[in-house]
Amino acid sequence: MARRYDCNDATDRSTGLREAASAVRRGELVVLPTDTVYGIGADAFSSEAVTDLLDAKGRGRNMPTPVLIGSPNTLHGLVTDFSEEAWELVDAFWPGALTLVAKHQPSLQWDLGDTRGTVAIRMPLHPVAIELLTEVGPMAVSSANLTGHPAPENCDAAQGMLGDSVSVYLDGGPTPGIVPSSIVDVTGAAPVLLRAGAVSAEELRKVVPDLEVAN
Repeated sequence: MARRYDCNDATDRSTGLREAASAVRRGELVVLPTDTVYGIGADAFSSEAVTDLLDAKGRGRNMPTPVLIGSPNTLHGLVTDFSEEAWELVDAFWPGALTLVAKHQPSLQWDLGDTRGTVAIRMPLHPVAIELLTEVGPMAVSSANLTGHPAPENCDAAQGMLGDSVSVYLDGGPTPGIVPSSIVDVTGAAPVLLRAGAVSAEELRKVVPDLEVAN
């Protein structure tokens, strides 16, 4: 039976975060608010939990799960060949709605799907998300919807789709907006905008003037 906690109530928030952290450590799924939409999350280093996440969404391994982190410092243990321009993007837009696709450390024992040696990674600008990520470490997080359905802007919509496949729902109220994060690939010689979203190409070019835009 799924449990739901109102994160706008201080006592409920504290209990909910504690229960969510315990659930993640047990390899279970949780729903959490972010600065874009609600996400469904699992321990990034539990291949079984990530498989359960993909199954709950009805999503295949050909669409790997992004990773959310609670601090830019976490990047040092997760990515390799991270360019100076990539760090400049982190400094300018994190926490926030910018996802970076980087080469992950080859030694990492995780299975996020068919990633071809890369990881899509972001630090969200949401206090509940950051508190949970700080407690449990990197989480595989995807939008908390069934594949093909709209990404949820509130906890009711997420729970209506995912039901008891999720152990803990953290209800932070409506999310600020449904515009997805922008995605920039930093694995090559120049950054490449793969998906335009909350951060525009113009804003990005103020930091990395050589930004390219994928066709």
